[in-house]
Amino acid sequence: MWLERIVAEGLSHNSYIIGSGGKAAVIDPRRDCDIYVDLANRHDAIITHIFETHRNEDYVSGAQELAHRSEAPIFHGPRLDFAYGNIAHEGARFVIGTLEISILETPGHTEESLTFVLVDTEVSREPYMVFSGDTLFAGDIARTDLAGPGQKTAMAEKMYASITRKILPLGDGVILCPAHGAGSVCGEEIADHPFSTIGYEKRTNPVLALGHDAFIARRSAESPYLPPYFRQMEKVNREGPALLLDFKRPYPVPVADLTSLIASGFQIVDVRSPTAFAAGHIPGSFSIWGDGIPSFAGWFLDYNRQIVLIDDFNGNLAPVFRHFLRLGYDNTTGWLAGGFPSWCRAARPVEMIGTCSVQDLNDLLFREKPFVLDVRDKKNREKVGYIPDSLPVYIGELVQHIPEIPKNRPVFVYCDSGYKGSLGVSVLAMYGYTEVTNVLGGMQAWVRAGYPVEH
Repeated sequence: MWLERIVAEGLSHNSYIIGSGGKAAVIDPRRDCDIYVDLANRHDAIITHIFETHRNEDYVSGAQELAHRSEAPIFHGPRLDFAYGNIAHEGARFVIGTLEISILETPGHTEESLTFVLVDTEVSREPYMVFSGDTLFAGDIARTDLAGPGQKTAMAEKMYASITRKILPLGDGVILCPAHGAGSVCGEEIADHPFSTIGYEKRTNPVLALGHDAFIARRSAESPYLPPYFRQMEKVNREGPALLLDFKRPYPVPVADLTSLIASGFQIVDVRSPTAFAAGHIPGSFSIWGDGIPSFAGWFLDYNRQIVLIDDFNGNLAPVFRHFLRLGYDNTTGWLAGGFPSWCRAARPVEMIGTCSVQDLNDLLFREKPFVLDVRDKKNREKVGYIPDSLPVYIGELVQHIPEIPKNRPVFVYCDSGYKGSLGVSVLAMYGYTEVTNVLGGMQAWVRAGYPVEH
């Protein structure tokens, strides 16, 4: 038997390929699926099965793409009308060499969620591994709010039953292989562990320590952030995403062409650092640093308008385009040829935004009353504290709160370290704010400088 865990950076998504006897199965494949074919080839194996634990909300499934490459069948849960693949019901068993994979229906995160139990029959008939998808994580469980506010209690009940009646009884020594790791938006406190065991989770997972009533009450009351692109992913993954061979590859866009593209409604995404963006950028562009694309593009970018990326020297944009690909942004036209310097050399219009240090902001708070905006998430604000009199508005929900932010006062935006602050000021600039400043270093610098913090 052999197994590989493949991590999709930025999304904290885990997929798995397991094999035996010249055959292999892939669980929850990502869209850029060459890696599974390469791994199978390395092990002299043929991919014979593709399993999905659920529809997925935070990335585009690679199941259909991999099926096209490998001709392997796809298997889904039975409680959703997928437009492709096959239905796998509880109790179904699949053989891959000496391995046997059996199906558990484990609704809670979504109605059609499945868990896959692996037995290595060459050694024993006892369960060896469990692929829990978005049901049970290391240190946490998945969110149960996706069916809508009115269904949170019902889904929490289903989640509790799925975990306590189906997964935990498999045995303490069973290795747990979840679909997400630390940082995923599908859980709130996922531990930074590549694997776990059922026994370890029973002893250490704080959510599992709750009794039934406390578990249901907590899950019913929770309201995690819901990125708007989730609904697009749900639709795409139910109907089946377009194959990658069906759309045009990104290309370098000359400065002369970009001007007309902007006028026609193209979206401009500047992936440079906050300081580079502040010093000069194309008017109307979003400031989303490269590694921030998986977390924040889905809050602001339209799937129906083309996207062009702006960098300085276009040294390594391939990972950034992969992020867009995994989020289903097949509308990425390309990148500015020659980077931002070519725009400047062509004498095109350039805008700048203000930046300041935490020392500057602290001095202003004593002399004036600037409007201070905190765009961190609520857990960070509660844990670390906040700058006195700052308004909390999570960066992803900034547009909905525009009416609360005055245009007749200077606005200072801060986050953890300055990256989300740069995104915040770029969004405010699009809405006509002219006196906006990004606080460099954010709350980390404010705390380190020893300035007052409220809780």
